[in-house]
Amino acid sequence: MILAELPFGAAGNFQVVQGNLLEEPVDGIVNAANGRLAHGGGVAGIISRAAGPSLQQESDRIVRERGPFPAGSAVLTGAGKLPFKGVVHAVGPRQGDGDEEASLCRALTEAFRRADESGWGSLSFPAVSSGIFAVPPAVCARAYVAAVRGWFESRTVASLRLIRLCLRDPPVVEAVLAELGLRP
Repeated sequence: MILAELPFGAAGNFQVVQGNLLEEPVDGIVNAANGRLAHGGGVAGIISRAAGPSLQQESDRIVRERGPFPAGSAVLTGAGKLPFKGVVHAVGPRQGDGDEEASLCRALTEAFRRADESGWGSLSFPAVSSGIFAVPPAVCARAYVAAVRGWFESRTVASLRLIRLCLRDPPVVEAVLAELGLRP
């Protein structure tokens, strides 16, 4: 269900939706990842279980070769059994890391860049850092909206033209809608 839509002219479109990330009608999805790409709990665990063992195996290989990823980064893997072209693992910050809003904005911008570099036209991301990483919903909402605005306002040519924020939890939904000026 589309809760909000923000067009950016010829650059693209941002939609806030409430639904199941694994059922999104997009080329790829973002995983809320930790730096070791260990997909055991939360959104990461759900994605990993649905994708099958190949997603975790590929993630483990990448971390063996490149080392852990810092907050603010993103890396692309295949999607395993999922119906997507791939999964972008955005490493969001944990509450208490410091400058969580800027770090989260960087992680999402990097996720958008990985999708665009892969030629994807659409991408959906979940409420990165708002769950077990405990970054407050208002901070997350500011980062989500800033990352999307920054992406579309800085691009004249990009394959990534539809970005969807797929949410479930009411506090994050309310914070995002408030950030967009759609709720008091």
